[in-house]
Amino acid sequence: MELCFATPRKLPRARDLRGRVVVLDIAFASEASGGGFEKITLPLIVGLGPRLAAWVDHHDSLDHARFAGDARFVLTTKAEHGACPELVTPELVACVGPVDTIVCHTDFDGLVSAAKWMTGGVEPYPGADADARAIDTRLGAPSATAERFDRAIRARPRDLGLLGLMVRHLSTGLSDASLWADIDAAGRELVAVEAETRRVAERYLRVPGVAIVDASSKRGPIDKTMLLLLGQARERVALVIDGDTLSLAAPFDSGLDFLKLLGLSAGMPTRVSVPRKRLGDVLAALGVDPADAGHLS
Repeated sequence: MELCFATPRKLPRARDLRGRVVVLDIAFASEASGGGFEKITLPLIVGLGPRLAAWVDHHDSLDHARFAGDARFVLTTKAEHGACPELVTPELVACVGPVDTIVCHTDFDGLVSAAKWMTGGVEPYPGADADARAIDTRLGAPSATAERFDRAIRARPRDLGLLGLMVRHLSTGLSDASLWADIDAAGRELVAVEAETRRVAERYLRVPGVAIVDASSKRGPIDKTMLLLLGQARERVALVIDGDTLSLAAPFDSGLDFLKLLGLSAGMPTRVSVPRKRLGDVLAALGVDPADAGHLS
């Protein structure tokens, strides 16, 4: 099986994918993605046509309803399944049958999903499903094994060669210990990224219920997930401004739904990104007095 790494905002062209295709852990695009479902997600679905063997995902989307009668689509909400690998079962893999290409998300959740498909729906290592849930929801503590993978991914999120190596390592049950060398080397690069992230976090502005920081003037790469978590340690909601993008996050079990709050059709209820031009709308939706954050607009 060939591997193709993607994100909800950046999908491959159907003509570049070989044979029967399964898509794993790729959310339907929302309006915040610069084109939304109609211009980003739907063209891949239509382009693949009958070559689309399955689309398995656990992110919320109003467009899931379009495919309620299509057995190829295994679609749930984040509340129903905190991570995608638990949806990849031996029964599903057997039912779908042989595939030639796997398209998966570039995070730990996506890589484990791909590896689990390759192993016929069997966990790459005991506890992999639970690790994926812990990392994707940021609830609970992942194992040391999962931490090694996650740190490497966060250090080099666009290194497709490294992502491929990690899927290989997972799909072979971690049997080749030599593959850890490149993974751990990448993970060590996260130390400098974390230091810059903590420096940026020192500038968080706290208003009731919301921590806001402008990371646009960062000196080097930062870990956006870590920065949002540092904000949540200060207030219930973290808002990060980074160039032309706003990212919001709240704890997975907070009960908040940014999709409804901001009128978005798809994504993760407790973590979204929208254009910076929506800052005023976002602040109003969060109940923040614009005067309290006026210098950020």
